[in-house]
Amino acid sequence: MAEITNFRGETTEAPSETDLAVSALILRVGERVRKARERRGIPRRVLSDASGVSPRYLAQIEAGEGNISIGLLQRVAIALDHRIEWLVGEEDPWTSDALRVADLFRQSTGEVQRAVLDLLNPEPESRQRANRICLVGLRGAGKSTLGARAGAALDMPFVELNREIEDHSGMPVDEVIALYGQEGYRKLEAQALDRVIATHEAVIMAVAGGIVSEPETYATLLDNFHTIWLKASPEEHMGRVRAQGDERPMAGNPEAMEQLKSILRSRESLYKKAELHLDTSGRSEEETLGALIDAIAEHGFLD
Repeated sequence: MAEITNFRGETTEAPSETDLAVSALILRVGERVRKARERRGIPRRVLSDASGVSPRYLAQIEAGEGNISIGLLQRVAIALDHRIEWLVGEEDPWTSDALRVADLFRQSTGEVQRAVLDLLNPEPESRQRANRICLVGLRGAGKSTLGARAGAALDMPFVELNREIEDHSGMPVDEVIALYGQEGYRKLEAQALDRVIATHEAVIMAVAGGIVSEPETYATLLDNFHTIWLKASPEEHMGRVRAQGDERPMAGNPEAMEQLKSILRSRESLYKKAELHLDTSGRSEEETLGALIDAIAEHGFLD
C-alpha cells in the first residue's frame, strides 16, 4: 500500500482502491436517501418512525458518515417506497434510462419481453447456443452420469465444469475452495464456463448445483446453452449421493435432509429458468437417459 505525508510531515498509509470504493458507496447511499426523502416531502422524523431508524442515525447516513447495514437500509427503502438497489447502484434512479427500461421490462408481458430481447440481441438464440446443452440441478440429480452417457449416445463431447476447473487450476475443487474461498471458486467457475463456450460449438456439459446462485455466470450459461433441469425429490437426491458411497451429506448431521430441502426451495425459481425440466423421480437410469435423448431431439437442441 502506498504512503502519504500530511502537513505535519507524518507518514500514513494511503487508502486502498477498496477503501475508496467503500467510501464512495457510503456517500452515494447517503445522498440517495436524502434525495428520495426530499422528493417525497418526508421529514426525517417521519422517515424515522416509518423505518425504525433513529433520526440521529438517519442524519449521519445522509451526511455520508453512517455505514448502514443491509437490513436497516432495506427498512429505509421500504419506508421510502424505493427499491434498495436504487439506493446503492451506480445508476442514478431519477435520470437513468437503463433503470427505467429495466422497470418497464419487469412490468411488461412475456410477449413484449421476448420482443425486446430479440431487438437487443438480434442474433438468433439457436445460433448463440449452437449445439451446446447443459444439465443443471442439485447434487445427486444424475447430471454427470446422464451427461456422459448422452454424450456417448449422441457422439458429442461431455464436459464436467468442475473437472475443467480442476484441470486448469491443477488441484481438486475442494482444495480450490479451501485455498480461495467460495468467491475465488466462483471466479474460476465463470472463467471455465467462458473457456468451454469459446472452444466448443457442440458439447453436453454438467455443472455444479450452486452455479445458479451467481447471477452473471448463470445468465451467461442460459444465453449460450440449451439448459435442462434434472429434478427429483429431496429423498432421491440424498439417496443417490449415498448410493455413490458418499456419506458426507448425512454424517453427523441429522438436519441434512431439511437443509437439502431448504436449498432446493431457495434455488427452485432459478432452476425453473432452464428451457426444459425433466423429472427423474421414480425412473431408472435407462428410462431417464431415454427421456433425456428424446427431449433433446423433440426440442431441436441439436441442428
